Amino acid sequence: MNCLHNLSRFSLLPFENVATRHRNNLPLSLRIVYNSHHNRSMALKAASGSAPSADKSNVSKEEEKSETYSHNMTEAMGAVLTYKHELGMNYNFIRPDLIVGSCPQTPDDVEKLRRIGVKTIFCLQQNPDLEYPNQFQMMNHCVSLQLLGYFGVDIKAIQEYAKAHDVQHLRAEIRDFDAFDLRMRLPAVVSKLYKAINSNGGVTYIHCTAGLGRAPAVATAYMFWVLGYTFKEAHTLLQSKRECFPKLDAIKSATADILTGLSKKPVTLSWEDSNCSRVEISGLDIGWGQRVPLDYDDKSGLWYLERELPEGRYEYKYIVDGVWTCNNDELVTSPNKDGHVNNFIQVLDNSSSDRVSLRQRFSSDDPDLTAEERLRIKEFLEACPDEDL
Repeated sequence: MNCLHNLSRFSLLPFENVATRHRNNLPLSLRIVYNSHHNRSMALKAASGSAPSADKSNVSKEEEKSETYSHNMTEAMGAVLTYKHELGMNYNFIRPDLIVGSCPQTPDDVEKLRRIGVKTIFCLQQNPDLEYPNQFQMMNHCVSLQLLGYFGVDIKAIQEYAKAHDVQHLRAEIRDFDAFDLRMRLPAVVSKLYKAINSNGGVTYIHCTAGLGRAPAVATAYMFWVLGYTFKEAHTLLQSKRECFPKLDAIKSATADILTGLSKKPVTLSWEDSNCSRVEISGLDIGWGQRVPLDYDDKSGLWYLERELPEGRYEYKYIVDGVWTCNNDELVTSPNKDGHVNNFIQVLDNSSSDRVSLRQRFSSDDPDLTAEERLRIKEFLEACPDEDL
């Protein structure tokens, strides 16, 4: 599923990096206003969306779902984010030919997009995001979250309407709230987007569930890799049109992944405590919604985890008998504004000075691509096999 495995043709070096952030990172106060497609300012009029049901109990249930989803999104993304599903589809023009927004909820939403010139609807949601009911246990700080499949969108009806009205509906799934999955899938996803835009023309609508994380990240990568924007220019333009919270480090890492190839390095993490009964780790390359258990070595009295990780910076935390904690014998992040800290590890491949230099450049605040690098990325996107994303 990952076209990064086919990098040898375009790579100068071998590959990778992630910066999966703890859900309690610096808060970002954010409010999305449901907008008309003509107004591109941040305070936009309400428009283009499915009207909420007149049934008050249904409205109440939808509002409750939105509140829970927004809470979960804030917890997972480390930013104060709000999504009101009951107010209908919302979106913003980022460029005249590129829109980022929330998920279409009904065939009527497809018709609204068709009327403003949309030729491609590019959906980043996974099946569990669409199918209701489905429960997802968010393990971080032992918070149980009903996260996925919250809104019961009838994707088949949307796809059928789009097909019947000359709008291509494409799917390229990325796991919600998972920076590592975003990083690993981004090259293949942008490849699929790039080919669709070249084929269909018109306006392209990129969406995830709320249009605040995955969709903005894909749009940023597309503008950076294909349209000639610097990284900062792409992100600044995006934020000027739509307040959102794309995982920027994942985009930077994916950029370096394409240019250097995929290379993993073995790492070992350990916890010393012979009196506890279970030790787990969350974060790393599995995201904050998952845990991986450590093995116990009787001779050393150590709990340990051996894992191969792509190059990059990874944050993580130990869960010892259910209690979240840091290992003070390993690297610890600086406290964020909420006072939260995580352990972190920097995975490096020092086999080539060029490789190290490139990855350092793409970890800066405003990395840019040379003309030769941009050409190589476009060649990679064109050659990336069409896969079932």
